[in-house]
Amino acid sequence: MTKLSVNINKAATIRNARGGNMPNVLQFALDCERFGAQGITVHPRPDERHIRYQDVRDLKPVLTTEFNIEGNPIPSFTELVKEVKPAQVTLVPDAENVLTSNAGWDTITHFDFLKDKVAEFKESGIRVSIFIDADNLKLIEKAKETGTDRIELYTESYASNYAADRAMAVKKFVEAAKFAHEIGLGINAGHDLSLENLEYFHAQVPFLDEVSIGHALICDALYLGIENTIQMYLNQLR
Repeated sequence: MTKLSVNINKAATIRNARGGNMPNVLQFALDCERFGAQGITVHPRPDERHIRYQDVRDLKPVLTTEFNIEGNPIPSFTELVKEVKPAQVTLVPDAENVLTSNAGWDTITHFDFLKDKVAEFKESGIRVSIFIDADNLKLIEKAKETGTDRIELYTESYASNYAADRAMAVKKFVEAAKFAHEIGLGINAGHDLSLENLEYFHAQVPFLDEVSIGHALICDALYLGIENTIQMYLNQLR
């Protein structure tokens, strides 16, 4: 079964809007695990507008499922991840001023940098995944050469085109997943996956190890409750 990792950034966004500790981000993460999530994802950014670096440190000793930390491996992020030692680090090329991640890595242009970072994290015993677009198999092939364990397919284009033509929208992801599997890479996916489009994506794209879902899942939870929402997402992965 493809694992569901819940990105809890938005819980931290709500907390930060008022200060204090409501909602309690650690308790929210533990509740997600208790309700069936098989992993917890956080994306600490330098401005700490949602998850803070200290949140990451506080989460590690209490979580019982896989902990995935994603972000741009700038020096402060790199040191945080090596300190905390999560199960997985996902390398994302987001600039400091972006609202949300909006592109995968150009693994050809940034090959030397990524190869060094992958080696650095793997020396600390951390599984590495590289966030990547699905429409260029050469980038996936080059990702493999960095030594990364997995790639994470950036699924925004699938979600955007799902309503118009879901078969066409998913086609390149099917091809990318098959190719990645053939060359020995694990496959994660994430960005704008939702209750509307997840079931079809999962049915069509083979070899998926994990999906990371945050924004849509938290929005659904406002209406449906977090326990029920997590169960609904898990049902789409069965």
